[in-house]
Amino acid sequence: MPAVPPPTSLPTWKQAWDEALYGERGFFRTQSPAGHFRTSVHASRLFAEAVARMTREAGLDTVVDIGAGRGELLVALHEIDPRLDLLGVEVAARPRDLPSGIAWTAALPEAVDGLVVANEWLDDVPCHVVEVDDDGELRMVHVDPTTGREELGNPLAHDRVAGSLQEWAERWWPLDPGEPGTRAEVGSTRDAAWASVVERVNRGLAVAVDYGHTKGARPPFGTLRSYRDGREVDVLPDGSRDVTAHVAVDAVADRVGATLRRQRDVLTGLGVSGDRPPLDLAGTDPTGYVAALSRATEAVELTAEAGLGDFWWLVTER
Repeated sequence: MPAVPPPTSLPTWKQAWDEALYGERGFFRTQSPAGHFRTSVHASRLFAEAVARMTREAGLDTVVDIGAGRGELLVALHEIDPRLDLLGVEVAARPRDLPSGIAWTAALPEAVDGLVVANEWLDDVPCHVVEVDDDGELRMVHVDPTTGREELGNPLAHDRVAGSLQEWAERWWPLDPGEPGTRAEVGSTRDAAWASVVERVNRGLAVAVDYGHTKGARPPFGTLRSYRDGREVDVLPDGSRDVTAHVAVDAVADRVGATLRRQRDVLTGLGVSGDRPPLDLAGTDPTGYVAALSRATEAVELTAEAGLGDFWWLVTER
């Protein structure tokens, strides 16, 4: 029996997403991420101090930053501890003002002895999007990159190539056939991407930091979002904006044997404290009091519930 041609000529969400972020004129090749969204790295130097402390406490002297943006974390680490060997991995060209002591590459290193960190990288690893149709079948979602218009492809059950996507969804993001329109972002590409990173660590730690969800709390209609110029905008894989989706962190952790922890717990354990400085310090050392108060305020942001503190840290020791 001949294969049934797909009912649409539009690319899949993953294909459009890949091109929008990493194509020749893709978002991450042409745009500075810091100009469009704010991460823990941009929120406070305390984040870099915690990464430096984690590195030293593990007896390591190398940090590899995957999805390094324009090197913001690496520059802070270089200032905090110039003895660290630092490497940024990013598809964009090396920033012109990056200190000479920081190495830069577009390809993952073959082997690492040290700490590998990826802060808000996995959410930008494109993945397939699937949806339950009116007949209860799970179908691939296709999208027009210029308009955002979507169409459904063939049922996954009728497509041998897509069978692994259905298996992943059934295990990690099961959808009710009686709920047409519900959808999942199939995280198998994220699982594989992070597994490839972890496998390169000979001795050290692999740490992925991201927003995400677990099997008991999957959003019924997915989490695709776009950001541009510091605000959320319509989701469109046209290269003009970021396209992101929350990470199924439990699936990634299962693939690599990672421990899952909340950012507030990790950073607190690394000495990031939002406790206010003693008030009498304001009288004896006003400048020191203001500085300490500023650090406490930044610490509160990094560890806040319903905010950055809810981010997940996936930590794998090798």
